[in-house]
Amino acid sequence: MKAVKEALSPTRVKLTIEVSFEDLKPSLDSAYKKVAGQVRVQGFRPGKVPPRILDQRVGRPAILSEALDDALPRFYAAAVSEQEIEVIGRPAVDVTSFGDGEPLIFTAEVDVRPAIELPDLDGLPITVEDAAVTDAEIDEQLGAMQDRFAVLESADRPVENGDFVSIDLEASADGEPIKDAATTGLSYEVGSASLIAGLDEALVGLSDGGSATFTSRMLAGASVDKDAEVTVTVRGVKRKVLPSLDDDFATTASEFDTLAELKDDLSTRLGRIKRLQQGMEARDKVLEVLLERVEVPLPEAAVQAEVDGRLHSMGHQLQNAGLTLEGYLESEGRTQEEFDTEVRSSSQKSVQASLVLDAIARKEEFGVTDAELTDQIVRRAQRVGLAPQAYADELVRAGQIPVLAGEIVRSKALAVVLESAVVTDASGNAVDIKALSGEVDGRPVTKASALDDFDEHAGHEHHDHGDHQDHDH
Repeated sequence: MKAVKEALSPTRVKLTIEVSFEDLKPSLDSAYKKVAGQVRVQGFRPGKVPPRILDQRVGRPAILSEALDDALPRFYAAAVSEQEIEVIGRPAVDVTSFGDGEPLIFTAEVDVRPAIELPDLDGLPITVEDAAVTDAEIDEQLGAMQDRFAVLESADRPVENGDFVSIDLEASADGEPIKDAATTGLSYEVGSASLIAGLDEALVGLSDGGSATFTSRMLAGASVDKDAEVTVTVRGVKRKVLPSLDDDFATTASEFDTLAELKDDLSTRLGRIKRLQQGMEARDKVLEVLLERVEVPLPEAAVQAEVDGRLHSMGHQLQNAGLTLEGYLESEGRTQEEFDTEVRSSSQKSVQASLVLDAIARKEEFGVTDAELTDQIVRRAQRVGLAPQAYADELVRAGQIPVLAGEIVRSKALAVVLESAVVTDASGNAVDIKALSGEVDGRPVTKASALDDFDEHAGHEHHDHGDHQDHDH
């Protein structure tokens, strides 16, 4: 075999590969064996039909075609290995010459990993937000706690924003009722904008027993993307009454005896989460700064694969939610062109980041141990609610173990860049990134783990209205 490499661009090469007919003998033998197992000839056992008989029965060209299908991937892989090419994506193969007894000549164009010249990684300047906790932020947390312990009282007045109402809904499109849009006795917080566009505006000012009709676009169900006439009827109005912020409230809502102690605790926990967020912000910003300093030719195959993956994932999520892309974009006030541009831009940045971090990982000779791989599998399995072995089996079946290993290696590369950066906050104070990039309860510091940690220990900022005590007076 002879292989010649021609660079078409920094991210694409063309291989011209010539294989002698003699070197094709293993593929010819394999072709005869395969065809022999498929052909039944009287006087010969299955799989034992001689080549000359097969040539007569199925034709020599069919045998050569079968041999070609076997030979192309083998010799392409051999040429890639010989030329030491790091391919990205599938090749475009073109057979330029092949005949019985003649050499096989074919070309293969394929995207390749570009050569990247890395900048000096030491001292990249990064600025993050201050970690100081303000009184307003403490008050916000207290307000969330107040809301959790609020009570609902009947209100003998028209509906206002913030009220909780019991409502009946019915809708019709093209003069026909929409069955899956009808409901009775639904509890709803006015002003939450969590149900149907236009509902909040229709409710404000209605009294108990009052009705209003408005037009809204259906975002799910059988009538998705249709304009519907929606009628809402109020069946009860209740106002939310917040408890007073005093020592009694602190005793009821927490383990502390005084409001001052509760505020101090909230300040401490908010400070901790802000310091962790500094680390996360530094991680994101150092990657942005790094990419600004590196010229990265983008392989189109890798970018398109990323685009396709994102579109597939989003389409799956929308389908599960009973939505269409058109309906989603309309609700977001975005055009298809804007969406396509955004997806391609984010995909390009993702590919750029992966290529740069891979280059750093190769330079640092990073690898992945079995323990690191197992640790990540266990963590991810817990997040999706699967047994680790079952999750690992899924990864193996989908061929995703190398993808996971690549993510681990890139995270190591990013950690190297981050530890070498000079990080300051908005006030000019130095930020000890090594202290921030430790672990929280044995977990790597990520946005999710930081927020989970705060929820676990403070637990007061999240609430749902099902926790409100419903008192009628």
